[in-house]
Amino acid sequence: MLTWNVTYHCKKGQRAAFYEALCALGVGANSRAEEGNCRYDYYFAAEAPDDLLLVETWTSPACQQAHCETEIFAALQALKARFCESVEIDRFTY
Repeated sequence: MLTWNVTYHCKKGQRAAFYEALCALGVGANSRAEEGNCRYDYYFAAEAPDDLLLVETWTSPACQQAHCETEIFAALQALKARFCESVEIDRFTY
């Protein structure tokens, strides 16, 4: 199993717009339907109004890598460039 905690540090005041754009693109729904996906959930940080946390879990690194090669993932990169200042990723394998 592989879990990634992805913290999107959004531009000031852009977290809601970023989340809405992710939903409109279908990032979560499409990712949850991919082979090997166990979890793909977004969380709003209570004490960091411009941060959005994504927790994603995959059955294998290969499945997660396949996810990174999808068209939706490519479109996500454009959204990140538009809405985010930076992104932090913590990876856990178990």
